[in-house]
Amino acid sequence: MTTAPGGADNGVLAQVSRVRKPIASLCHGPWVLASARCLQGRVLTSWPGVRDDMVNAEATWLDQEVVRDDNLVTSRGPQDLVPFLRAITELFSGSETMQQDSERQIASSPQRNAPPQLALSTRKWLPRPSFRITVGIGALMLGLRY
Repeated sequence: MTTAPGGADNGVLAQVSRVRKPIASLCHGPWVLASARCLQGRVLTSWPGVRDDMVNAEATWLDQEVVRDDNLVTSRGPQDLVPFLRAITELFSGSETMQQDSERQIASSPQRNAPPQLALSTRKWLPRPSFRITVGIGALMLGLRY
């Protein structure tokens, strides 16, 4: 299993990818793989906000919970954690029950026109500024400006 924290040595990741060791990545993790130049011709998913970077790294990006391409399993983010864990369990156990997405689709999914549902659902827990606070911040900004 390869764990790649931020700042990981790209040479190690490239070598792991070349020898086809299992790699699991979710959310913004594929950015590290893109930096290591491990994504050319691969099929994957990631957080939708980094889709263009994955496509620019010459990967095929799919808007799905989990995508498996040979030794690589990717997921969009924390909202897909249960299917991601199921997929990496299958990958590391050597099970071939999960259909590889590289056989199904050869073009990237389109960029989303709306934010992910997870991002929208978290907004309901954020405090909403009152009119008085908004005016106070505006007055403070005007006072700092002059």
